[in-house]
Amino acid sequence: MHSSTLKLAQELINIPSISPNDLGCQDILIQRLLRCGFTVELINLKDTKNFWAWKGVGGKTLSFAGHTDVVPAGSIKKWNFPPFCATIKDGFLFGRGAADMKGALSAMVVAVEKFLIKKPIYSGRISFLITSDEESSGKYGTKHVVSVLKNRKELIDYCIIGEPTSEYVLGDCIKNGRRGSMSAKLTIYGVQGHIAYPHLAINPIHQSLPFLSELSKLSLDHGNSFFLPSQIQISNIQISKKYSSNMIPGSLNIEFNIRFNGILIDQKIQEIILELLKKYLLNYSIKWTIHAQPFYSNTNFLSKIVSESIFFNNNIIPNVNTSGGTSDGRFICNIANEIIELGLENCTIHKINECISIKNLHLLQKIYERILDNIFR
Repeated sequence: MHSSTLKLAQELINIPSISPNDLGCQDILIQRLLRCGFTVELINLKDTKNFWAWKGVGGKTLSFAGHTDVVPAGSIKKWNFPPFCATIKDGFLFGRGAADMKGALSAMVVAVEKFLIKKPIYSGRISFLITSDEESSGKYGTKHVVSVLKNRKELIDYCIIGEPTSEYVLGDCIKNGRRGSMSAKLTIYGVQGHIAYPHLAINPIHQSLPFLSELSKLSLDHGNSFFLPSQIQISNIQISKKYSSNMIPGSLNIEFNIRFNGILIDQKIQEIILELLKKYLLNYSIKWTIHAQPFYSNTNFLSKIVSESIFFNNNIIPNVNTSGGTSDGRFICNIANEIIELGLENCTIHKINECISIKNLHLLQKIYERILDNIFR
């Protein structure tokens, strides 16, 4: 069934819009929105394409948010089909960005088109906030657009972000917040020497082991009713390639990431880890990078609307949680009263052979359309 949603998704997937390059994806979306009577404002910055589009006046504002950029395809030889040539096989649509998140973007636009045919006159505003810089730095995308909108006192009552939140069944999981993310690059310094004369050197690997063991087991908090406990994951341990197998290295580089829930602020978490380094008398340097602060959206009304729309179309009640990675919701929460993330299945995102169920793509369009129906009754 070659629906309007499927055709639009294929058209977008065929464009290799590796972040932060849009390469024309937004032009396609903008042309369709202009035909629906939307006003479109380009809010580009440097190499990033962004737009804010709206239609309607008064009443409540429902905004659809998403991104046209994708991650690189990886090894193209490992793909069953070319990653930037949308391919249908056995009821699935294959291609980079199918799930994250060109499928959801297509479902959003078509849902709005169909809603406006049914109800060309309604009280309120429908808007779109779209960027090409979500998968890379995020500096010039939604963060920038929100800053512009906030400065002129724009407010969003309800926001649907099309991130791929579904796990096993479409709509089984939706998000009303996300944990923060903070990374550290830690260097432990020793004294370089011959491996046969350890008494003349200081081995930074041996010195670091007790610290690393305790860091990996460190309990920062117990979570709460909204968030899982904060979590530390060591992601990389290495020495310089300049050392040979008969040398004790002079330094050890360690990288780790912390997903934190806001019970402890980022500065407090840093203090706890610095105290741990002090406990083991390590000579070190450390650089912190805060990628995202946690956010939580109190979504009493929107959660009910979204849950009803999912149940109506797919006969399940979604689990509302804050698990998973970061999203642009952390920026949008500065101008939006209620945020829900709802999208396609996430089991193949960023992977070789990324794909989505075509049936689910059509279902998602109907769920988005039902949300519009319920908000603008």
